[in-house]
Formats: sequence, C-alpha cells, structure tokens
Amino acid sequence: MALHPCTHALIVVDLQNDFVSGALAVPGGREVLPVVNALGKAFSTVALTRDWHPPDHGSFAASHEGRELFETIDLNGLPQCLWPVHCVQGSEGAAFVPGLEVGGARIFDKGTDPAFDSYSGFYDSGRRQSTGLGEFLNGRGITDVFICGLATDYCVKGTALDAVELGFRTTLIEDAIRGVDVREGDAARAIEEMRRAGVRITDSATVLGASGAPGGGEE
Repeated sequence: MALHPCTHALIVVDLQNDFVSGALAVPGGREVLPVVNALGKAFSTVALTRDWHPPDHGSFAASHEGRELFETIDLNGLPQCLWPVHCVQGSEGAAFVPGLEVGGARIFDKGTDPAFDSYSGFYDSGRRQSTGLGEFLNGRGITDVFICGLATDYCVKGTALDAVELGFRTTLIEDAIRGVDVREGDAARAIEEMRRAGVRITDSATVLGASGAPGGGEE
C-alpha cells in the first residue's frame, strides 16, 4: 500500500459529541480520536460527514407516539430503527468532538430531511438525495477512499458500501472505528458484510506507514 495525495482521500464518519459522550454514545467512541487525528495529517483530501437532523426527524422515537427506543418501524417505505433524539441541527450534540484536528476538511451533512434517515455519507437511506460527497470526490480525481469514524454497524457501513458501489476503491481502517452493537455481534457482522462487498480492511499503522509518517508499519 502507498498513499497518493492526489487520488486518495480520508472519510471521517460522524465524529460528533452525541456519538461519543451524548444521547447515542458509542462504546469506546472517544478512543478513535487520536487515531483519526494522526490519519488526518496523512491525507491532503479529508471529508467529514455529519448527522444534522431537524428536531422532528422521523428516526427519533420521540417523533412517534407510543413507540419505543430501538424499535423498528416503517418510515416512508423503509425499515427504520428508532433512536434517541441526537445530533439536532445547531445543538452541542451535533458539534464535532473537541480535539478533532483535521484542518481544511470539507463537511457533508446528512439526515437533514425528516422523512428519511441517512446512514451513508453519500445518500439518504432511500437514495433520493445526494449529500454531495461523491461529486466532491470525483471532482478532485479521487479513486481510493479510506473510512474511519462512528458507528461501524450503521453509518460507517452505509458509507463504505456506497463508496464501493460508486466505484471507489474502499478501505476500512479497523482500529479507527467503533460499533453500537444494538444486537450483540452487529459490528462484527457489519465488517464481514463490508469485506464481502469488496471493502479492504487495514489498520492505522499500515496507512501511516504507507504515508511515510513516523511509527507506521508497511503492508
């Protein structure tokens, strides 16, 4: 593996307060922060995805009277897990985690339509609207994307699967992700699903070694 500044990009998925210490905290989520910061220095193109929900978003259990957290419902023709209220536009919970250091990164908002959730950083779950991430990467001549962030079994998986489908060579950085595991084993199953879809699995030491950063290994 060798990183090419002109054609390789890092995608950091949803490293936001609510997913680290807030309403929908991912176990171990804060642990990825120093790894992501190190990775950010190795790429000239970095994209940050951000859940950016209106207060009445349809993925919130609170938006459906009589429904329970983590129950699955039909939301406009798609299965939808009902989540705690999280990452509301402009709230502290929606802000990126303090200490995230990826200067010059481009931000792509998702989940802005109350009618549809958006796990993927590329599209809403119904693929009705693009976030602009794919167009941004193509416009910069990006061929390879490296994905990290939160959470493995939802937004990381959705982003990686769409990246493969859009034709990007896609690599998951396994020590820079964490899962929700609503059902035990969900994160492990998500990684296997990504692998079967053609996503390569690596770790940060390999990526940083390929970039020439000190302390990295070689693949």
